[in-house]
Amino acid sequence: MAKSALGRGLSELLGEVEQSYKNNMGDIRSSDAIIELSIDQIIPNPYQPRKNFDMTSIQELADSIKEYGLLQPILVYEDGNHYVLIAGERRLRASKLNGDETIKAIVADINLDKLREIALIENIQREDLNPIDLACAYDELIVAHGFTHEELAERLQKSRVQITNTLRLLNLSKSVQRLIIEGKITQGHAKILVALEKKDQEKIAHSIVGQKLSVRETEELVRRTKKPQKSQEKIYIQTILDEKNKEEIETKLKQYKINFSFKNNGTVLNISLKDQEEIKHFLNLITK
Repeated sequence: MAKSALGRGLSELLGEVEQSYKNNMGDIRSSDAIIELSIDQIIPNPYQPRKNFDMTSIQELADSIKEYGLLQPILVYEDGNHYVLIAGERRLRASKLNGDETIKAIVADINLDKLREIALIENIQREDLNPIDLACAYDELIVAHGFTHEELAERLQKSRVQITNTLRLLNLSKSVQRLIIEGKITQGHAKILVALEKKDQEKIAHSIVGQKLSVRETEELVRRTKKPQKSQEKIYIQTILDEKNKEEIETKLKQYKINFSFKNNGTVLNISLKDQEEIKHFLNLITK
């Protein structure tokens, strides 16, 4: 197998990455060479946060590799007769698409306790994850390592607000999350939907997709949805009632289960109706 000496650090070989990723590379001690590995020997990264891959993008990468070769090796660690992928899933998929039998790789001697953290951070920093996959990656880091939002923000060099807002997307219903993954709803839309009950999230989400609503139009739709409706409409009837009329009216109103009360010694009848349908029903009764 062809080998070439590494004259620089592993993080530099992997390209420009965020400082938070470099801070974790101390747990990786690379071999002194880039080697050619059989693709059949490489198994997927069990901690890969990306669940959805853009096949158009993979095809473009495959075409680039076919024309110029693989410029950046993948990163793996040895596990028995196989090598487990740590970084470079898109490069591996593209090479498979080209029908390549081997791929350039760096075999790292790695502290497996840090594998999930390194793999997640590497992908968060290097890939354009969709907002849901990104939120899941943040959540895995928090659960696995007990980070607070502030600590995770510092590790990833992102704002705490960005971390918190992204994690809130996991409160969306699964069907709405799927629409975000598919690119049918933007993260701007999602930030509005996350404050709603799940049944309202789905209703508004389908309106966004079906009517192609902008973020501003969605905000207005949600504002109208959340606007409290009048709980009661009241009709006041003022008349002079004698005791006989009062008893007759009281009997009929009770019969039709209409809320009412008498005021001012029985001279004012106060009837409470909760919506337009009850008002129409009441008016129909008194005009028969």
